Formats: sequence, C-alpha cells, structure tokens
Amino acid sequence: MRRLLVLWCPDWPVRARAAAERLPEDAPIALLHRGEVLACSASARAAGVRRGLRRREAQARCPELVVLDHDPSLDARAFEPVLEALEAALPGVHPLRPGLAAVRVRGAARYYGGERAAALHARGVIARAGSPGARAGIADGLFAAERAAAATTESAPVAIVPGGGSAAFLAPLPVASLGDPELADLLPRLGIRTLGAFAALPATDVADRFGPEGARLHALAAGRDERAATPRLPPREHDREVAFEPPLDRADQVAFGVRIAADELVEALLGERLVCTALRVAIEGEEGETVERVWLHPRSFSAAEVVDRVRWTLDGTLVRRDASRNASGDASGLRSPVARVVLSPESVDPAGAHERGLWGAGPDEAVHSGFSRVQGMLGHDGVLSAVPSGGRTPRERAELVPWGDRPVRRRDPREPWPGALPPPQPATVYELRRPVRVLDPRGRPVAVDERGRLSGPPAALLEAPGGAGPRELTSWAGPWPLDERWWDAAEARRAHRFQVVDRAGEAWLLSLDDRGWWAEGMYD
Repeated sequence: MRRLLVLWCPDWPVRARAAAERLPEDAPIALLHRGEVLACSASARAAGVRRGLRRREAQARCPELVVLDHDPSLDARAFEPVLEALEAALPGVHPLRPGLAAVRVRGAARYYGGERAAALHARGVIARAGSPGARAGIADGLFAAERAAAATTESAPVAIVPGGGSAAFLAPLPVASLGDPELADLLPRLGIRTLGAFAALPATDVADRFGPEGARLHALAAGRDERAATPRLPPREHDREVAFEPPLDRADQVAFGVRIAADELVEALLGERLVCTALRVAIEGEEGETVERVWLHPRSFSAAEVVDRVRWTLDGTLVRRDASRNASGDASGLRSPVARVVLSPESVDPAGAHERGLWGAGPDEAVHSGFSRVQGMLGHDGVLSAVPSGGRTPRERAELVPWGDRPVRRRDPREPWPGALPPPQPATVYELRRPVRVLDPRGRPVAVDERGRLSGPPAALLEAPGGAGPRELTSWAGPWPLDERWWDAAEARRAHRFQVVDRAGEAWLLSLDDRGWWAEGMYD
C-alpha cells in the first residue's frame, strides 16, 4: 500500500456557505439537508447542535442559530481554488470531496525533506489560498490517512501513522468510523465495538455473513486499503477557432475556410478515442453579432459533416435575415460578413459505442441530414418530431420536440396515470378537439348526472368529424370520469369520456364536459 497524505479542511460546507453569505466566521451556522442538520460550525457544536438533529431541535438548543440549506455545488466551486493551489505545489492531487484531498506523499516528502515537512508545506499552500486551519494525516492507505486527519486537533494539526502501523492505529476506533450505519448498529449488539475486534474476525466468515460490502469494510478495519490516489486530469480543450481577415460574406468561402479546423477537431477526438455526437457552431460577424446553433448526429460527426453544419448554419441565418428584412426592414442574425467561426464538441461519447454494424445500423443518415438542413433554414423549431409522453388524455401522450434534440419528457410514460384510458389509443388524435352533438333514441341531447348516470343511451352522432351527415350509433362504452387539477382554477377539468361505434364501423373517442360534447380522436 502507498503512503498517502490526506488534507482536510474542517467544516468546509459551513465555511463555504458562510463566505458566500458574508457571515462572521464565529457565527453559529447549521446547514440542512432534507430537514436535518448535515454540517454545523464550531460555535454551533459548542451550543449542543449535532449532525442529524431536526431543525426545531437544533434551534431549541441554539436560539441564535443561522439555518441555511446545503448547496453541494457551492462547496465544489469554493474548493476549486484550493485544488488549483495544491496542484501547483504538489504532484498528483486526488480530490475526494469538497474540503478533502489526498496526494501520494513519497515524492513530496523527498522534495521537501520528510513527510511532516511536506504536510506542513501543504497546509501553508491551503492557508495562502484563503483557507487556514487545514489538518493533515499520513498513513498506509486512504482510509487510515483519513482517520489520521480526523484525529488531529488545532494544536496538533498533523498526524503521522508509522509505516506498517495502520492496523494498530485503527484498532481502538469505534465501528461507526467505517461509515456504514447498518454495521454500526449491528456489530455493537454482537459485542463488537471497535475496528480491531471487527478485524479479528475471520475474513471468510465476514464475507459469508455480510457479503462483498462487509468484506470490503473488514479489510479497511484491518488496515488493508489498496485504493490509490488518482490525480484528476483536467479535460483538454478541443474547441477550434477560425478567424477570417478580411471577413467573408459567402457561405461557401466560410465552409472552405473551416475544413482544416474540422479535420483537426475530429482527429483530436479520435486520438482520445472519442467521437462528437453534438456540435456547437458559433459564427461571429464583423460588427460583433453572434449566431449559435447546436447540431446533433444519430451516430457521430465526420469532418465533412462538420463543414456541412457550418454551411447550413450560415445558410439558415442568411435566409432568416433576408425574410426578416423583407417583412419589417430589420435584419435578424448576422448583419455583417463573417469574422470568426468557433467549433465546439457539445457532447462526446466513447468511439467504441458508435462503431458501425456489419450491415449498417441506426437511423438513416440521408433522412437525418435532409431534415437537419431544412431545420437550419426554418429555425430550430421548424422541424418537429413526436415522442411518447405520459398523460391521461390522448393529446397529452405525445410531445413535439425539435428534430434531433434529445427528448426531455415532462411526463414519464412509464409512470402510472390513474384515470387514463387503457390501450389501444386512438390512431388519429385531433390537434383541436371538435364539437359534436350526441342524441338519445328520442332525439334529446345525452347528459350525465353527478352520479355518472346517463339521461339516455347514445343513439346518434351529429356534426361528426368528416361530415357525411348524422351517424347512427350501434354500440358505445362509458362513461369514464376524468377529474384533474382540481386545485388550479385555470387548469381544472372535469369530463366524461365515451367510446362509440357507428353502423359503418367507424369508432370515435368522445368527451362530455360543462361546455358540451367533443370528439377527441378516431380509432382505425
């Protein structure tokens, strides 16, 4: 196992939030997650606030407590300058979570003259980055080094476990140190209260009783942690920028000028075994105006297809600009020649996931390219495709999304939708439901009372979609009540739905609400 240095900034979430809110460092602060205290400041702990307390109990123990919601993204953003400072001073920094990082200590110890000197230097780097008070722990293995850092104090901020002594260091610690609530509750009831007692159990018995996760925790308790400190590798910048001097005003000239940049972009991604599945094209005019467009691909972009997307983006911009100028006298989009083009891979995937099948696979590229080009001329919402969605009515069970966009469903079709009609659904769903009249055998309008009882059986359908005069109904089913969004006066709807079939065998889905009868769709 490698010797590791773990650097810990105590109460990091609280300190990050206090700095963002400009609160005093000694203020009693508690961060809540799902109504419970997740972290608190030292002054709050002195008043009796502890992790896991509910809001009211924490405020009862400390009336002046400042209660805030936990923001994980804020923790990460605030820790980024600290990581950058550490990476500039120490090689191979491995961020574990905001406020906690690890590094292989061997190289730093040889450079700075020992493990303690390396730890003290790292603390100084963190202090100069604006976060004084960091603690450091050094041991064999990541778990032991973390426990060593947690065992430090303000007066002794560096703890070093001798080589080969991780098991002895961990032995007196309570089993709750493993961070597993289930084991922390079960093992003490079995008489096992320390990591040493847990490590003394036979490994095979622990694996049989607690499974793979229990075996992993048993190895940690015994000081066997083979996890390495893997340094983070900043993602490479793959954007390609092409500047034109003088600016160009023809789409074919611009497309020709970006050919080399498109080749470089695709080759650079392939060099890292990646392919581009979403491409952002940004075109800047000479006067500073910018037009951007994100293009998607069913598989991955080649260099020629990247050039095509640049041309289509520019063609669509010019078409919309001319149409806008003719209609109102104002030009939208680019108003001047093209001065700069930026190609950015918006989304990349492993190259192996997009290899072509032996006989071809995936959507037809010719169809996709044709629709994409039309979309470039008409605008992003000019070409739409339907995707399944959830809902209680046929119109809600499909959503229109721009061609090529990955659908983000507001309503999951896999979720249960109480009150929805069972399959099959109408083959034709009217975009705007059509008013109709339904009569009983005596020629009176059919109505439904509060108990769902019909005034008479549906016998005739007047003003049916498609014309052809009145339709004699031979069979019907319903009513199925629909009562939704009763809490919203603007969106509330109460209706009764029916399925009816006429003598010619044509079937409709009808609904009756307080405004009358409507045809929702037609069955094949």
